[in-house]
Amino acid sequence: MSPTVLTTLSFTDANAALAHARTIYDSGIAHLRQALREFIAGRDDGGHVRACYPFVRVRVDTVARADSRLAYGFVAGPGVYETTLTRPELFRHYYREQFDLLLKNHGVALEVGLSAQPIPVHFSLAEHDHLEGALTPERRQRLRDLFDLPDLAAMDDGIANGTLDPQPGSDGIVRHPLSLFTAPRVDYSLHRLRHYTGTMPEHFQNYVLFTNYQFYIDEFVRLGHELMADETSEYVAFVEPGNVVTRRTGLAAEAGDDLGAPPPRLPQMPAYHLKRHGHSGITMVNIGVGPSNAKTITDHIAVLRPHAWLMLGHCAGLRNTQQLGDYVLAHGYVREDHVLDEELPLWVPIPPLAEIQLALEEAVAEVTQLSGYELKKIMRTGTVASTDNRNWELLPHPGPERRFSQSRAVALDMESATIAANGFRFRVPYGTLLCVSDKPLHGEIKLPGMANQFYRERVDQHLRIGIRAIEILRHQGLDHLHSRKLRSFAEVAFQ
Repeated sequence: MSPTVLTTLSFTDANAALAHARTIYDSGIAHLRQALREFIAGRDDGGHVRACYPFVRVRVDTVARADSRLAYGFVAGPGVYETTLTRPELFRHYYREQFDLLLKNHGVALEVGLSAQPIPVHFSLAEHDHLEGALTPERRQRLRDLFDLPDLAAMDDGIANGTLDPQPGSDGIVRHPLSLFTAPRVDYSLHRLRHYTGTMPEHFQNYVLFTNYQFYIDEFVRLGHELMADETSEYVAFVEPGNVVTRRTGLAAEAGDDLGAPPPRLPQMPAYHLKRHGHSGITMVNIGVGPSNAKTITDHIAVLRPHAWLMLGHCAGLRNTQQLGDYVLAHGYVREDHVLDEELPLWVPIPPLAEIQLALEEAVAEVTQLSGYELKKIMRTGTVASTDNRNWELLPHPGPERRFSQSRAVALDMESATIAANGFRFRVPYGTLLCVSDKPLHGEIKLPGMANQFYRERVDQHLRIGIRAIEILRHQGLDHLHSRKLRSFAEVAFQ
């Protein structure tokens, strides 16, 4: 049993192409939800229920003649390129931009139609649906026979990793990818984001700050509520875990604002969203400690195609000349985190991105009111080593110290290299600004009294630097930010 099959149509207008994709998607979702309601009510006719994602396809006969300065928006050469699409309402601005660029850069029509990729029934659920709680164990088992379930083979990261080898289909045509992520992979991450961060994907903004300490989140929450009390603020809403929405003073509430509620306990990596029109605000996520969390959350946020993500956290200073509270601007990484070794081999360099580096340095100068040699006293640019061993200090001497010295590392943490490497892998501009909180190689181990004083003195300033860097990047514009250096030889067209 399937919904009405919708015809594949050709479009030279991005809005019309997007509307047809949305019609296909909405029809399929409505079909699945209706069938699921009947199944939960105890009715089923024994027939398999299926709906499929829409696709977009472009056929190009010539070598790309797009502007060579562009980082995305064109295909590599002659061939057939396509991708499946999901959540057209959520991604409408993103899809429309990608469609417009393909039409502009190649001058050929876009084909939009119904793919053969099933929509897993779990990905059709509305925000507040809870499937398992309404079914007996027997009915849950029966569900597997009647509906399509998530298929891991359809949502791996072969495209992003550069390992995909497209093969001819049954019609003999090789279909190259248009996007880094297929629709099932996107849906999987959207559901994971709800689970890990406690907020809906709709609230995420295009500029993301990561931190490894709750102190930064406390300050971000204080700032968020302060901005919501300011009628002149450029930010329009502040969202906390449980989808609790606070609108800026003077703005009317919107539909759904009252549906949120503080969770009984915080999720694993809570997210907070300082919203601005066009999703151009700031999302901040407390990723906790360790590279596993850093990889997990960036794996999922990447499908939202943010414009940049930055790491603001604490680190161990490795140089005797550093002082507690000094800043470290990473321009290279020693990757001893191990969580990305399979997807991104260690021989792949993770380059500094000039656009991010300059914005962070400018932000430090503005917020601290220091420049030149005085700025160098409190900020050092250098290599950051990230390790998966929280107690690296206890390893036999001089094991890690020797490696850190040979690499010229100036600081050590557990997350920064992972966030930068996943930014490189997923073509998301990245940067790192850390604050020295201890110097274990020089006997300055962080103790409770020292830590509390350090947090009071530095967290507010560090966070304001991160926010100012985002403002600088936003003002410079996306053409400046999205760099060709993150793109591979035969890159997908979608940003």
